Amino acid sequence: MTYIQLAYGDLIVPALLVVMDGALSIVLRLKLERQLAIAALRMVLQLVLVGYVLTFLFAAVSPLWTALTAFIMVLFASREIVARQKRRLPGILSYGLGAGCTLLAAGTVTIFALLTELRPDPWYHPRYALPLLGMILGNTMTGISLGLDVLTNGLVRERAAVEACLALGGTRYQAVLPVIRDALRSGFMPIINSMAAIGLVSLPGMMTGQILAGVEPVDAAKYQLLIMFLIAGGTGLGTLAAVLGGAHLLTDHRHRLRLERIAAESSV
Repeated sequence: MTYIQLAYGDLIVPALLVVMDGALSIVLRLKLERQLAIAALRMVLQLVLVGYVLTFLFAAVSPLWTALTAFIMVLFASREIVARQKRRLPGILSYGLGAGCTLLAAGTVTIFALLTELRPDPWYHPRYALPLLGMILGNTMTGISLGLDVLTNGLVRERAAVEACLALGGTRYQAVLPVIRDALRSGFMPIINSMAAIGLVSLPGMMTGQILAGVEPVDAAKYQLLIMFLIAGGTGLGTLAAVLGGAHLLTDHRHRLRLERIAAESSV
């Protein structure tokens, strides 16, 4: 099994495609060239840094370092979840809900895969645990952020209907159930679209990477199926936990809607 090894110099010509995008932005006056340059620079620095960090982690094979890296990944994911909310829970509630649900979903599914299907030795080996966690984490983060965004916006929009149901004797969960269903549908939709289009519209990253590394396409497809099943499970678990948790925080034990717990509308 062979693979094509790239040097940094081999990336110069492909990088000119990004320069081309910047030139198009200048010519068409899109005013995106600065954002494009910053994004490209960040991408290069982040990926090179991650490459060196992973090299150290793969050599160390330490459960402490692996757990610390995974925790940092979850923290950054929770920050992204909060940043994508138009209306968000204030302060620690928002970060706590995002981090807790992300850790629960992505962590549980990753450990499940390591212990039952992949079974590396040791089971926490960072070569397997961290890339797997990263793939599950990125998709779970998207589902959670979409679900929470639809939940908070839906409760604000449907406030009159929710409070009318509560006034007629309905419980807080009966009153917010239609909004919860909409939020869950939104959170599930990206992974459903990905599963429906995979193989026909796109060859996903893991499968493509393995094929480029010399793995037989049929074997690469099996690994991609495993990853997609894990991503679907993590997304479903995380979105469900986040939406139910958000609905719980935005109501109280006296069956009242507590929209004052939503922070001021964000322009992000």
